[in-house]
Amino acid sequence: MTLITTDLVAPHNLQGYGMTEAGPVLSMCPEFAKEPSPAKPGSCGTVVRNAELKVVDPDTGASLGRNLPGEICIRGPQIMKGERRLPARTLYHSAAGLIKMLSCTARTWAGYLNDPEATARTIDVDGWLHTGDIGYVDDDDEVFIVDRVKELIKFKGFQVPPAELEALLLAHPSIADAAVVPQKDEAAGEVPVAFVVRAADSDIAEEAIKEYISKQVVFYKRLHKVYFAHSIPKSASGKILRRELKAKLAAAATA
Repeated sequence: MTLITTDLVAPHNLQGYGMTEAGPVLSMCPEFAKEPSPAKPGSCGTVVRNAELKVVDPDTGASLGRNLPGEICIRGPQIMKGERRLPARTLYHSAAGLIKMLSCTARTWAGYLNDPEATARTIDVDGWLHTGDIGYVDDDDEVFIVDRVKELIKFKGFQVPPAELEALLLAHPSIADAAVVPQKDEAAGEVPVAFVVRAADSDIAEEAIKEYISKQVVFYKRLHKVYFAHSIPKSASGKILRRELKAKLAAAATA
């Protein structure tokens, strides 16, 4: 965000956050408001009106406090709903020109089409839509997205967001690109490991990278291994193809 802002002639970067199932907007940058206020780098703004937002522990479902990352959940009239039946009344004109009222029952279809199980997994019994995104809310009610639930690395019960470590790695001048994925471990379950592309003319070593990270994170987020690569596999949209990196680790483990 800082690099992009610096390079633009007239920097004015505004962010929001949303998903189709949520109506689709969950939060908007405060600079979009009638009385705008400055936006923080990386912030997705504050939750929209007529909606509730909470952050929960992905494993226990317990609500978390401010500045603690967890799964973002949203609730409100704008989110998709499960299938239900509603009483309805329909007005129509009879042949005699009189307006009559016909009572009937209308079926409302919402949620994922023909997939009630997926709908039930996404929206809990209390009406909270689980986004699958990891984020937190700061002291000013602004929302920050950290990672995806399915990407979290589980180290002895601790949760490690790969995107956090990747951001630190990319800030190092000797690293051109990087990706962090889980590697199976008998004692910890999973440990974070990194695939790193060295910058041009760089000869940075594995231990230097591990030490660089360990100085900035808690113990369970430290890198356990660094693999050097010529490139990081990505989709056409630039998303890291973690499954390919995981497949390389699995193949090496069975070789």
